[in-house]
Amino acid sequence: MTDALGAHQPAARERVDLICHDADVVVVCDDAGTALRGTSVLITGGMIVGVVPAAEVSARLAAGTLIAGEVRSMRRRLIMPGFVNSHTHLPMTLLRGVAEDLDLQGFLTRVWAAEAELMGPAGTRIGARLGALEAVRAGTTTALDMYFHPIAAHEGAVAVGLRHVIGPVFFDFPGPDNLTWAERITLAHEWPAAVAATGGAAVPHALMPHAPFTNGPARLAELAELAGATGAMIHTHASENDAENDQTQRDFGTSPVRMLAGCGVLDRRCVIAHGVRLDDVDRSLLAAADAAVAHCPGSNMKLASGALHWPRWRESGIRLTLGTDGCASSNDLDMFTAMRQAASLARLTTADPAAVSAVDIVRAATREGAHALGLGHLIGMVAAGMAADLIVLDRDAPHLTPLRDPYTALVWSAGRGDVVDVLVDGRWAVRDRVASRVDEQEVLSAARSHVGQPDIASVRP
Repeated sequence: MTDALGAHQPAARERVDLICHDADVVVVCDDAGTALRGTSVLITGGMIVGVVPAAEVSARLAAGTLIAGEVRSMRRRLIMPGFVNSHTHLPMTLLRGVAEDLDLQGFLTRVWAAEAELMGPAGTRIGARLGALEAVRAGTTTALDMYFHPIAAHEGAVAVGLRHVIGPVFFDFPGPDNLTWAERITLAHEWPAAVAATGGAAVPHALMPHAPFTNGPARLAELAELAGATGAMIHTHASENDAENDQTQRDFGTSPVRMLAGCGVLDRRCVIAHGVRLDDVDRSLLAAADAAVAHCPGSNMKLASGALHWPRWRESGIRLTLGTDGCASSNDLDMFTAMRQAASLARLTTADPAAVSAVDIVRAATREGAHALGLGHLIGMVAAGMAADLIVLDRDAPHLTPLRDPYTALVWSAGRGDVVDVLVDGRWAVRDRVASRVDEQEVLSAARSHVGQPDIASVRP
């Protein structure tokens, strides 16, 4: 560990909103894999304005040259950037357990039927709120979400405090939401204003074709053109398993990634989910476009889709990020688990215990995800000038003692139960392990009620 992260040049008398004071460890997530000891993080207006040795902060507080709205002790705590879940379907928390022991194609058939029944705008809002609650309690501060009724999903997620990236979903046919293509395009044009109206944290505009096998080339080309005109990013599924690749080859005579490239989708900022079954040409196309692959190891293993070969994908020049997928396929929104699964799979697929470092895995779950979304200037690192999207872990636990290397501990030892506090844009989303912006019990009760399960408190013998 180092003891400083550059000089802080305070004003003669400085006022800040919040000081996260005297953290045992600050995991910076910079290029050097820096971790700082005895450090304070100063926050004003939702932004980090200083990462400063705690002794200096204590002296300035005592001298009255530093004034804070709140000083929160971080002794026996670890501060790090919030996780960026780069592929998920938050409202699918309501569908957890409805499609088990199936491959991708069987899973989609079962889930789409359940979605048509349960996931109208009201169900989507309830499910997104529940998913966002689960996510932030586990340390996720930003999620790249894909779901029907995106306005309802966005309203539900930002109510909890999540930095929530979502956009209209596109199918070549009426999907479970039963919208026409024209209605989806209209929603895409209205989307920036709809997002602004929610008042959530800053996010990019996004368009979300479900996958190449559910959107023909003409439709994908239309969306690529729209993304170019509006500055939107594009998020889609691609090459999740062999059967998907085979279907795309039969229907369109090409691979999913080649199809995306030929339609101009890769000319835009693009994040593809899964990317498990990519050949050399696919990988070179993604790397040339600086597209990111959102690796979802839990979902890929559970659906038996395949195991992404981390070193080969990285050697191809592809930006790798991490996601959980939705709760209907992975059953979980825990990025700690995703980190451990990704690290283990990298070793297993290469027979190399040094296939990927803990620093690289933590960066994939934070800073690389931020860059993939076009938010690398704002989130993903603990440094002055970045937004205060931070999580705080209790390191005073048997499984985190001794803490020789913080990055290794985060990947191989830590878990969501260690998350104490969560800040998004400098505002508390979780404090002392309790959500700050919603009534947790009301969120749970609404979810149970919507799926037809009574609140436990109302059950009588």
